[in-house]
Amino acid sequence: MSGGANSLWLTEWLTSAMDLRPGMRILDLGCGRGASSVFLHNEFDVQVWSTDLWFDADDRRRRIVDADAADAVFPVHADARALPFAADFFDAVVSIDSFPYYGTDDLYLGYLARFVAPGGQIGIAGAGLSADFTGAVPDHLAPWWEPSMACLHTAAWWREHWARGGVVDVECADTMAEGWTFWRDWQLEVAPDNTVEIEAITADAGRHLGYVRAVARRRTDVALDEPITTIPTRYERHPVFRTDPVDRP
Repeated sequence: MSGGANSLWLTEWLTSAMDLRPGMRILDLGCGRGASSVFLHNEFDVQVWSTDLWFDADDRRRRIVDADAADAVFPVHADARALPFAADFFDAVVSIDSFPYYGTDDLYLGYLARFVAPGGQIGIAGAGLSADFTGAVPDHLAPWWEPSMACLHTAAWWREHWARGGVVDVECADTMAEGWTFWRDWQLEVAPDNTVEIEAITADAGRHLGYVRAVARRRTDVALDEPITTIPTRYERHPVFRTDPVDRP
């Protein structure tokens, strides 16, 4: 999967449904090269922890410096499943076109919510399904489809997935109107040789592919489970077999 549209288009669309204010601390999770992180700082006057696993933090730092944002955008190299932050540290989390790679785990939202202050928002936007299909992949998508794309879901799926854990209130879950055209047009602009994807998106014409977003707010009345990192045990010597003496050296 190419990653779809320009990350700034998606960031602008997502943040139009969020309540970001100057001075907030924002986790930009799966930020790639950091364009969305700089955008968040410039548009909302927030501090941004620009966090990604796949893209080099030193390279991102140079981009941030060139964008005159080094005093407020901080590059971090980290796995989304092993975040190096304190509980309740962030006022909001933003994730652009990366969340499906790790966030479909039933336990992940509860883990991520620990890093957001009670009442803070979590927002995601990216490639997804405008409508589910059952059984085999539709013929017009099959030449492009890969098994890993099973992580793509509809906005309705994300609403249910987040709501069932009980740790957030879902405020928004929807699909971008004519989002498939933005996906196609961006590919035509930056990767015109990517004909397999372009033809699949064009043939689909929004029947199944598009952009989805979801925004939720961490509930203030729910205590989150503490993460299990170790299980304390104490060894007591016992005979392995009934005939073994307990005091055998």
